[in-house]
Amino acid sequence: MSLHLAREVAVMVTTEQTNKQNKEDKIITLDITGMTCASCSARIEKGLSKTPGVREASVNLATERAKVAYDSSVIDVRGLIETIDDLGYGAKERKEDVRTRIDFAISGMTCASCSARVERALSRVPGVAKAGVNLATDKAWVELGTPDVTVAQLIEAVDEAGYGAREVQSTGLESDAEDEDQQRRDKESKDLKRLLIFSGVLSLPVAAMGMMPAQGMLWLPHWIHSLEVYLALALATPVWAVAGWRFHKNALKNLRHFYANMDTLISLGTSAAYLYSLTFTIAYGSEAIHMVYYDAAAVIITLILLGKYFEAVAKGRSSEAIKKLMAMQSKTARVVRDGQEFDILLAQLVIDDTVIVRPGEKIPVDGIVLDGASAVDESMITGESIPVEKRQGDQVIGATINKNGVLRFQATKVGRDTMLAQIVRMVEDAQGSKAPIQQLADQVSGIFVPAVIGIAAITFVTWAFLLDAGFAQALVYSVAVLVIACPCSLGLATPTAIMVGTGKGAENGILIRGGESLERARDIDTIVLDKTGTLTKGRPEVTDVILLGTGRASTEELLGIAAAVERGSEHPIADAILTMAHENGLNTSLKVSDFEAVPGHGVKARMDEQQVMIGTRRLMSESGIELTEQALSQMEALEDEGKTAVIVAIDGAAAGILAVADTIRSQSKQAISAFRRMGLEIIMLTGDNLRTANAIANELGIDRVLAEVLPQDKAMEVRRLQSEGKVVAMVGDGINDAPALAQADVGIAIGTGTDVAMEASDITLIGSDLTAVATAIELSRQTMRTIKQNLFWAFIYNTIGISIAAIGLLNPMIAAGAMAMSSVSVVTNSLRLKRFKPKVN
Repeated sequence: MSLHLAREVAVMVTTEQTNKQNKEDKIITLDITGMTCASCSARIEKGLSKTPGVREASVNLATERAKVAYDSSVIDVRGLIETIDDLGYGAKERKEDVRTRIDFAISGMTCASCSARVERALSRVPGVAKAGVNLATDKAWVELGTPDVTVAQLIEAVDEAGYGAREVQSTGLESDAEDEDQQRRDKESKDLKRLLIFSGVLSLPVAAMGMMPAQGMLWLPHWIHSLEVYLALALATPVWAVAGWRFHKNALKNLRHFYANMDTLISLGTSAAYLYSLTFTIAYGSEAIHMVYYDAAAVIITLILLGKYFEAVAKGRSSEAIKKLMAMQSKTARVVRDGQEFDILLAQLVIDDTVIVRPGEKIPVDGIVLDGASAVDESMITGESIPVEKRQGDQVIGATINKNGVLRFQATKVGRDTMLAQIVRMVEDAQGSKAPIQQLADQVSGIFVPAVIGIAAITFVTWAFLLDAGFAQALVYSVAVLVIACPCSLGLATPTAIMVGTGKGAENGILIRGGESLERARDIDTIVLDKTGTLTKGRPEVTDVILLGTGRASTEELLGIAAAVERGSEHPIADAILTMAHENGLNTSLKVSDFEAVPGHGVKARMDEQQVMIGTRRLMSESGIELTEQALSQMEALEDEGKTAVIVAIDGAAAGILAVADTIRSQSKQAISAFRRMGLEIIMLTGDNLRTANAIANELGIDRVLAEVLPQDKAMEVRRLQSEGKVVAMVGDGINDAPALAQADVGIAIGTGTDVAMEASDITLIGSDLTAVATAIELSRQTMRTIKQNLFWAFIYNTIGISIAAIGLLNPMIAAGAMAMSSVSVVTNSLRLKRFKPKVN
């Protein structure tokens, strides 16, 4: 029995040590210089492997890189580089491994003054390029100007400012950071609820005694009446000392740092009322009942705790978008390894794994279909409700739902690299960002609390000494000034609205880069739309099949012959013809010989002893094939509509015309109508010829066209529009759109386009529905309206409230209730954005 117990203990100790080691284990890639042969790489690998703290090392001579797994509690990056230097080689950390941003969870913040102080503390650390703090999420981010800045330095700076900081990894879906945040928020809400109940039960009797007139107590026996002040003291003391300790503790901590925040105001106000009352109770005993303000001290703390509790609950609701996104991921995946199928945890999935997804299951990660066919519901990612057909070679997105068939696919992106993980990171970054409109609130927050303390002091002196109101009355008025001031509402006005707005955007397949993008999007008056891939599908389709009356072939036969011949071509028009033939179930495998591609003109081939040509007028003319006036007229009519018309000739005679065009997306007309209702000037930008561009513009109802614009000139056209005083949004999807997207006031990338375009944009549409652009602009305008309402209420509330309290027209308990509700009202107003519904869908 003892041996068994000893083994269990040994296993537990080993497991604990392993877990601890895993937390400290890190992997880094180093660039190596000075290697000339395999002996060099072997020497470095051996030297690193022998270094204490290095778990594993591998050196690649071809790439001149070393990959090292090491225990960061034993050796750091500098130590690894020094080891390689000692071996006679050079080493430096790879640029992509150098951290440029660090995220922190901040504890101890209670108001906008706190977040402003933490932001200043982080910004002052040498090597920090930029820092931001979000009061609504209790998060901070730091952009590093130099890799020499350490996490320990940043945490120490926050500690010295009087707050706590903990590094959090920028979200990958395998991270537990979001769970930790949720647990912290839940604990905070429960703690506040317990304190609120405790404080409320004790405060109610005190408040009742304070509000009851003196003559109303005369019917009670004298001995009870004489104990009233002591009963009030007994009830108010636990409220002030226990329930109010969170405020007193933070105030004392801030005092050590010569700093004041909202906790300072609450602690000063309630302590002044309580200690004043205690002094008079000691001096006058039961006679002090009409000289004390125990009710004010107790009720102020209770009402502020009530407001804090409501605020914590509301702030939790404002971050639901991230929780919803995180909940989308599958927990497990069914993989095929060594010919066997079995389920594994999502974190164990690696790139190139073969994954099986059955009907009704979630697709665990991004990948490419190897075999099988099914419809996949991608609405949770793209916002488009119609399931998308998937077959071999098609891409699938993690977190989408497989509807009705079995899919077997190869994992191409896992963990932090999946589309869902990138979306979560973008939403997190956006929710942690600031809008320029917040700058005024930040500036005010920095001086707000000292200014309020100054106003309270002036109020006390004025009433006590200049207006002869008496010490007690002057104290009441100054306490009212202290407790009605609410820097919280200033700090929450912008971030809560941005959190809800960007989260709502993500729910609709719209990723907004941050508060600055939201603010700029509100002011858009001109929208520039790239044609190919944005207004159109970006791929040619056969739109018309016209027989020329030779009687040699039916429509299906003509299309089948053309597809069989074009099977040997790689031209986009050939792809369009083949796709049309497949969709109509036509046989495209007819035997073809003597295939010849005529660059720029078309193709020739023999099929069943027939000579077939497909191409331009010039190819037909050079081959001696005459076209009738009717055929030429029909071709011109098709080309006037922006289509490319090609002739199909069989045995020296024109048999038909095939028209191919990049067709308009089904939602483009609806989107254009929505832009027009918003009062936007609509401009189409394209490299196509003016004739084709005008045909598309006329069909969509676009009045202004910029045609034949070279890719490198698109940004110049946007710049020219800006020089006319226009606020320009550019919508595009290709690599050649990236400069124009970056130049525009707001760049909007279609998510079905390239990564380069999305990187250059301020707003990314995950799907291809152009109406989402109108939704994004509408959401931006509504979010900015909400921010303005919040800031207006916060400034007006504080301006009027402090003024009324200073002139003696406000009871401190009413002031405390108003203060508690002010921040709640700001958060609640932001939460109204959750009811946002796109008007264009």
